[in-house]
Amino acid sequence: MLNYLWAGMIIVGVIFGAFNGKMPDVTNAALDSSKEAVSLCITMMGVMSFWVGIMEIATRAGIIQMASKKLRPLIRFLFPKIPEGHKANEYITTNFIANFLGLGWAATPAGLQGMSALAELEKERNRQGIRTVKQGTASNEMCTFLIMNISSLQLIPVNVIAYRSQYGSVNPAAIVGAGIVATAMSTIAAVVYCKIMDRRP
Repeated sequence: MLNYLWAGMIIVGVIFGAFNGKMPDVTNAALDSSKEAVSLCITMMGVMSFWVGIMEIATRAGIIQMASKKLRPLIRFLFPKIPEGHKANEYITTNFIANFLGLGWAATPAGLQGMSALAELEKERNRQGIRTVKQGTASNEMCTFLIMNISSLQLIPVNVIAYRSQYGSVNPAAIVGAGIVATAMSTIAAVVYCKIMDRRP
């Protein structure tokens, strides 16, 4: 669907430019945007390489494991039906920590592994005859994980800071305070919503 949407927008833009004599502007905009896209990708690659490296160092130093222990009560509160010691807990915790540090791209692999582990948990429940949802339907844990991922509280919005720096912001980190407030509110709303919906059959 998105492919059709983007293709339609491009076609409409080109046709509009052609009818209004703006084709040179359209061509120049396309070339300038291409150059900016490559430049932005290089900038983001450097930023993400740095922070993924920091996460790897933190993992090997045991900092992530220590943070995971601190987050266990929160994970138990959000996902009370996931058995203690299940591998989904580890992936969810890693994802939360990466999102908390504003590393959306670094959080993605852990998020995918977490979803896969939750899917395996549902298969185990089905094999044991504990059917919580229909086959092929996302479980409550999956929905909660997705919603928490989207709302994710961020201490340092690394991606946004990198974007602001790339486009010449005088103070790229000025967004930190507003980001903390906005993501804190979205996370509170997400927790309340998930807990309400979790009580429904």
